[in-house]
Amino acid sequence: MISAAGGSMGPDSLEHGGRLAEARRHFVGAPEPFIDLSTGINPVSWPLPPWPPEAFTRLPEPGEEEALREAAAAAYGVPATGCVAAAPGTQLLIQLLPRLFPLPQLRILGPTYAEHAACWRAAGTVVREVAELEALDGPGGALLCNPNNPDGRRHAPAVLLALADRLAARGGFLVVDEAFADLEPEALGCASALPHPGLILLRSFGKSYGLAGLRLGFALAAPARVAAIRAVLGPWAVSGPALAAGRAALADAPWRRAAAARLEEEVVRLDARLAAAGLRVCGGTRLFRLAEGEAAFWHGRLGRAGILTRRFADMPHWLRFGLPGDPAAWARLEQALDLRRDAGTV
Repeated sequence: MISAAGGSMGPDSLEHGGRLAEARRHFVGAPEPFIDLSTGINPVSWPLPPWPPEAFTRLPEPGEEEALREAAAAAYGVPATGCVAAAPGTQLLIQLLPRLFPLPQLRILGPTYAEHAACWRAAGTVVREVAELEALDGPGGALLCNPNNPDGRRHAPAVLLALADRLAARGGFLVVDEAFADLEPEALGCASALPHPGLILLRSFGKSYGLAGLRLGFALAAPARVAAIRAVLGPWAVSGPALAAGRAALADAPWRRAAAARLEEEVVRLDARLAAAGLRVCGGTRLFRLAEGEAAFWHGRLGRAGILTRRFADMPHWLRFGLPGDPAAWARLEQALDLRRDAGTV
């Protein structure tokens, strides 16, 4: 599994991107504002409207959550709201699944987001990482990210549904984390196959819409599994502001199309800058790029320039870059990547 550089594999100590306070302590004197390229969060968020005061001052009505689930079903292509559970962030769902639907063994297509393996192991499941999709087939369950974090590997929905069929026939199931699928050029989601008995899907709202602080995510599964998740989460699992923003943003298909087009142009720009710096882009999505090269050197150089990137302890030659969010951030990144400036040649 992939963990951040310096992090351990325990479920309480996995390190993640976005720790700007820690970056400031490490890179003392770096220019402000610190630019966070360590996460795969859309740097240009969906524009929040003025909040209705009651979103903060009263408990949400059940109908508001139902409206959010309807919006999610429409956005993700789910045939019925009974297949949608809303939660305060996908991370909570990652931690709940092993306890709600225990398995004796689970195969995970790696390397990938380390929290999956950590949470299943903490629940007593024997977890084995495999390198090829074909090795996910077998007794128990299987899990993968589509597209994968951090290398962007992707798999056709038809292939994954065939795997889910085989797992379900043995009493198992397939978990597909689709956190980075929303803005990709090809259709990667498997939600239209629900209610499939051997399929559980995870969708992240905050990454695609640039609103990670709202804490909103979805589990998509057969109604019985969704009912079990909702029962554990209990009433008012999603905050009033998240209900309001999620419902409106998920219904905003024009914004989603425009964001995808903008990000497609920007990843081309970022790939070119990384290549010019001697880094090889080896994967990614429209929300992040994975590069190979002198990762320690570039992580330190960029950190001293007030730019945080993501390293990986298990793959010390890898460095992951999010997308800058405005012209000033782009300018600082491009200057820091240009070694010619050190020699005074530009």
